[in-house]
Amino acid sequence: MVPTSHTVTAFDEDMKFLSHKIAEMGGLAERMVENSIRALVKSDISLAQKVITDDLILDEAQATLDEKVVLIIAQRQPVASDLREVFSTIRIASDLERIGDLAKSNSKRVVAISERGHSVNLVRGIDHLGDLALAQLKEVLDAFGSRSVTRINMVRDRDDEIDAMYTSLFRELLTYMMEDPRNITTCTHLLFCAKNIERIGDHATNIAESVYYIVTGEHLSAYRPKEDKTHKIVVDTTDE
Repeated sequence: MVPTSHTVTAFDEDMKFLSHKIAEMGGLAERMVENSIRALVKSDISLAQKVITDDLILDEAQATLDEKVVLIIAQRQPVASDLREVFSTIRIASDLERIGDLAKSNSKRVVAISERGHSVNLVRGIDHLGDLALAQLKEVLDAFGSRSVTRINMVRDRDDEIDAMYTSLFRELLTYMMEDPRNITTCTHLLFCAKNIERIGDHATNIAESVYYIVTGEHLSAYRPKEDKTHKIVVDTTDE
């Protein structure tokens, strides 16, 4: 049966709703990451609390999108490229929700870190790592909005830069802990925060791959540089 113009228009509106919801979730996730890093650097507990509250909004948005997808599949029975986009949208929403969870996790550590205080040196690397992850997230959200894949491979390659920065930061924080045991608690929290930011980069890369699939109908090559090297770090504790 040939779909009526009414059916086609309704389906177009459904797809616009999904795109709008992803843009909404992406904007919120981006702000949450940015605010969580700022809260960590500035020891801003109220800003950290806002991130925690915003995570509920992001979860709600994902639930709304999931419900809409079920209705679209049941009512419109999309095929080919339309079905590809519907399912890829679910994956992107899931990655954005996880990014929000990681930003929330970092915000929950702000209180513990701020109570003990920290030097600028301890959080400088976190700030830089956050800038890299944010740049990557902004790039993939722009790619989704424009349906452009010209820079997708660059986004994926940049994940290797984030991993390298995380490995370097891991080594630096271990050094601070060895030099002064009073830094151990703060540095341990910062290590968890750094790992969360590195994982945000991984989720941004997932989104890049989903966008590529939506636009081209093909999967990117299996090779993906996404492994940090912290498991290879050996700390020399011998006395000089």
